[in-house]
Amino acid sequence: MIRVLLADDETMVRAGVAAILATDPGIAIVAEAGDGAEAVELARAHRPDVAVLDIRMPKLDGLAAAAELRRAMPEIAVVMLTTFDEDAYVAQALSQGASGFMLKAADPRELIIGVKAVADGAAYLSPRIAQRVIAKLQHGRLERAAPARDRIDSLTPRERDVLSLIGKGASNHDIAKELHVSEGTVKGHVSTILTRLDAKNRVQAAIIAYEAGLVDD
Repeated sequence: MIRVLLADDETMVRAGVAAILATDPGIAIVAEAGDGAEAVELARAHRPDVAVLDIRMPKLDGLAAAAELRRAMPEIAVVMLTTFDEDAYVAQALSQGASGFMLKAADPRELIIGVKAVADGAAYLSPRIAQRVIAKLQHGRLERAAPARDRIDSLTPRERDVLSLIGKGASNHDIAKELHVSEGTVKGHVSTILTRLDAKNRVQAAIIAYEAGLVDD
């Protein structure tokens, strides 16, 4: 069962998102918050697997809440769910450690897919957001290739294999199956990779994998 904390200052929006998630028997809403500060407090109390946060909230916005969750409870995967898809929001959310960024206007099924993906250790971006991120990565990729390759020099061959699969969007389960190892072993590799690359999350690691040439276009 994936335990989810939901935070949005609009009661009707929060109810709608909760109703969508409730259609999947493998997901349970364990807490709901109306602002970012309450979300952090409830996360400490309930320790959910995934926190779904709106960006614009009173007291503490979703971006600041994501940063606090990353600092205090890094085991909680964070998904930003918002009506705002400006590049600045996307960049800040990912830099604060969010594993997912989804739009409220997207297909409801996408929300369930995204929550399951981040709960399984993968990253998830709404397709519209992903297309823009890829386009920006392609622009200037050559300039970033050498620094990215320098960063992955510290990785072992097996860790590079894992990083390559992270870059392709594979979950821990997918990586374990591909490499014929346990999920526990994969989690250990991922933790080491993030530390050695100084990456806050899998999204940042995937970008480095792409820039270093570990992922085909």
